[in-house]
Amino acid sequence: MGTRLRWLWLLAGLLLPVMPAGAQEGLPALTVTEGGEGEETWGLSLQLLALMTSLTFLPAALIMMTAFTRIIIVLAILRQAMGLPTTPSNQTLVGLALFLTFFVMMPVFTQINTDALQPYLEEDMVFQEAIVAASEPLRTFMMGQTRENDLGIFLRIAGEDGVESPDDVPFWALVPAFVTSELKTAFQIGFLIFIPFLIVDLVVASVLMSMGMMMLSPMIISLPFKIMLFVLVDGWMLIMSTLANSFYANGAPIP
Repeated sequence: MGTRLRWLWLLAGLLLPVMPAGAQEGLPALTVTEGGEGEETWGLSLQLLALMTSLTFLPAALIMMTAFTRIIIVLAILRQAMGLPTTPSNQTLVGLALFLTFFVMMPVFTQINTDALQPYLEEDMVFQEAIVAASEPLRTFMMGQTRENDLGIFLRIAGEDGVESPDDVPFWALVPAFVTSELKTAFQIGFLIFIPFLIVDLVVASVLMSMGMMMLSPMIISLPFKIMLFVLVDGWMLIMSTLANSFYANGAPIP
């Protein structure tokens, strides 16, 4: 029995004294069945306990292992560049980033459903095999968006210099490398978005200074011009399409 199962049994043992007597009839479901080839199959209660525990990490996984980080940072920089610190609201930006993340990640989620979830629900695959199968499409997506330099730094820090193929990269080193790469990409896109609005601010400030209107804030005058510029170039469509296409390689989704 592995270390994880020992911790699960320890947790179950701690819960036993506070459980009612009638609930102890369900305890035999906390079993681990050993197959003929040495593999272990978790009982239903252990699988449920592992699932409920993993759900606590779901928000962190959504932010750190999907396209959400890049999208929300770019949208936040766009709002700041336009000079509208509270419009659109945080709820609007998060909701927009969330659904755009679902759009970008749909090929990955579809493959996870086909390769892992459906076989597990049809009892063609045990729980551990389903977890491994579900991690492969996510690993492929993350590897496709991670820079080699970032990945190499974290592998060197972890002492994993002997990695020969992407399949050998440990997940706990891939995740921080992926997040670092996403932050770099998001700030690069944000820089390009910021430049047109900065030019508008500089032009307005120069005009006001040449007219001797020193006490009038250039931000007040430039704001309607920036909004007009953004609307005329269909800015929201440009931003959404650019963000979505930034996750695609040669016109094909990853994976």
